Amino acid sequence: MDKETNLTDRLERKNRVKRMKRVIVTSILLWFLISVILLIFLLVKVFILEKQVSILASNQATLSQFAEDYAAYQNAVARAISETEVNEEPKAGLREPTVETAVLDEENLAGPEDVHKVYLTFDDGPSQNTEAILDILKECDVKATFFVIGKEDEESEAAYKRIVEEGHTLGIHSFSHKYSTIYDSLAEFKADFYRLQRLLEKKTGVKSEFYRFPGSSVNQVSNTEMDEFTGFLNTEGVTWFDWNVSSGDATTQTYTKEELVENVVNDVEKYKTSIVLLHDSDAKGTTVDALKPMIEALKEKGCVLLPIDETTYHVQYAAPEEETEMNEN
Repeated sequence: MDKETNLTDRLERKNRVKRMKRVIVTSILLWFLISVILLIFLLVKVFILEKQVSILASNQATLSQFAEDYAAYQNAVARAISETEVNEEPKAGLREPTVETAVLDEENLAGPEDVHKVYLTFDDGPSQNTEAILDILKECDVKATFFVIGKEDEESEAAYKRIVEEGHTLGIHSFSHKYSTIYDSLAEFKADFYRLQRLLEKKTGVKSEFYRFPGSSVNQVSNTEMDEFTGFLNTEGVTWFDWNVSSGDATTQTYTKEELVENVVNDVEKYKTSIVLLHDSDAKGTTVDALKPMIEALKEKGCVLLPIDETTYHVQYAAPEEETEMNEN
């Protein structure tokens, strides 16, 4: 009996051990399985998060690129608007004056023995052609005059500085070159004038005292009598210049570089002092092409090429009576 009982006890213990082993093994397997599942889940989550981070980074880069592109677009639009305003010309009422519309001054007519003083003047810069013009002037050892407009980008400010540093005269041609604003009133004219004069002085250290009216001093679009503007410039000690020789590059007619040279060379023979109208703007590539042969032709004729200064003979179309008398003295 005792043997049977012992046998039964051993069997039960053995069975309990087996059950415990199964429970332990099962638990271990379950734990392992759960761990694997959790690991897979975490790996999936990490993969998903990495993908989301990559997408966010890509979106951020796209947004940054978009912001840069949009900023570039805005700058391009601003430049386009600026160029439109700078190059604005009234559709009617403005014509390029010629010597026939100027003050007829016999004193400036040249005789056979007179030296021809020639002042090359460039309106409307700085532009993408300014550097090329300055390079040619430097190569030919000639000083000129630049009647500039207002631009505040780095390239234009560098051009202002180079004009002064290389010995050329820096003149004012209005900040905006916008006729409807400049000539609306004396107050508008003054504001435009001071804005550019101060900008040029700040960037170059030179307080410009020379002026050229957009459209000339006898333009037909001003809402204010021009003598109000000339009177203001006189009180500021600023000398204004028109021109008596035109290359033709301001007209709607398209001239070849040879024709531009011929227009200038033929006309300077008439005067002791020739103020030559040329243009420094993006569209005036032909003027750049004509500049060197023009200078060479003028030198061959014995002309003296100079920059405008306080001693330069005044060529003015709408000169008030008192200024005309001064020129005659």
